[in-house]
Amino acid sequence: MTPAIPQLTAFLDQAGTDGYLIDADGNDSHQYYLSGYHMLDEFVTLYADERVTLLLPGPECSQAERDSNGDEIRSRAEFRNAAALEDMDPRKARKRVTVDFLHAAGIDSVSVPVSFPVGTADLLREHGIEVVPEYEYVLDEIRAVKRDREIDHIRETQRAAEDGMAAAEDLLERATVADGVLHLDGDPLTSERVREHIERAVLNRGCGLDQCIVASGPAGARAHDPGTGPLQANVPIIIDIFPRHKRTRYFGDMTRTVVKGTPSDRTREWYALVSEASEAALDTIRAGVTGETVHAAVCDVFESAGYPTGRTADNPDSGFPHATGHGVGLDVHEAPYLAQHAGELEAGHVVTVEPGLYEQGTGGVRLEDLVVVTDDGHENMTDYPRDLRVV
Repeated sequence: MTPAIPQLTAFLDQAGTDGYLIDADGNDSHQYYLSGYHMLDEFVTLYADERVTLLLPGPECSQAERDSNGDEIRSRAEFRNAAALEDMDPRKARKRVTVDFLHAAGIDSVSVPVSFPVGTADLLREHGIEVVPEYEYVLDEIRAVKRDREIDHIRETQRAAEDGMAAAEDLLERATVADGVLHLDGDPLTSERVREHIERAVLNRGCGLDQCIVASGPAGARAHDPGTGPLQANVPIIIDIFPRHKRTRYFGDMTRTVVKGTPSDRTREWYALVSEASEAALDTIRAGVTGETVHAAVCDVFESAGYPTGRTADNPDSGFPHATGHGVGLDVHEAPYLAQHAGELEAGHVVTVEPGLYEQGTGGVRLEDLVVVTDDGHENMTDYPRDLRVV
């Protein structure tokens, strides 16, 4: 069962609505967080009177009784005999059932996330239920402060990311170089092949990958370019791994920069600055400090060395163009943020620290750890060497 969520209860009191309603499938992180239940199809979760009630297809109810956070499980079949559903398109009837479900619960008004389906909202309003989109992102803020169990889940997934990184390094170490390109077993070693190796490694930890970055040369300087084709020798290869645990659904996230061969003096200089910026951020992080302050510590390092940042240039594509970090949990990018205008950090926030330096057309380097904010500093959840990896 779900314990009462004081922040959400207080929000509803302030908003003057009877409950908080989510209509989404189990892949929606708000839906999963509130319901604790995952299914492919859409279902409804209501938080009202400090209780969570799920409205589900009948065949799902017994499993939800066992696996979900619901205090009460209701079947759609309970509400399907209404005359209003006769001759109605089944897709609309499924939404119409939500009206009767809410009426039966004595709900006259609901707050909903901004992603709430407009079709459902229109139908509820048509039948006298007030629907109020909430722009305070209350569930984002609640989810940002992780409970001990969530931190354990993230830590478990981070171990999978580390295994994936070690597997990638092993593959690169075994590679040979011919004409500036990496080869393994007689064939060019590609970004795709390294990703497959990483995916197998994280799968052994019960995790999966929708994507990860293995990018050398110019691809390493392009935001979120996953990298394609043969990998180059003697240049930085950015490896960014963000697996998701199949059971808990929590993410991990880490990045290391690897060079197969001999890194240039410039690469070593860049990486030294990135390491310095990372340490500056880590030294700054603690509860009560703003994400903007942490980001500023990183920008100070790069700007002092003459590199542009998002503070000094409009939309730079070289230097340090992105934020210092972001929250990680049921989404790989979620609140809070280490960036300009970002708010105050709290104990229990889980954030990446990922400074990098880039030059379009050439490449880049990045270093990323995952940390838990504490009252007096942080706990680094990443147990992996932080030096420039030369194999």
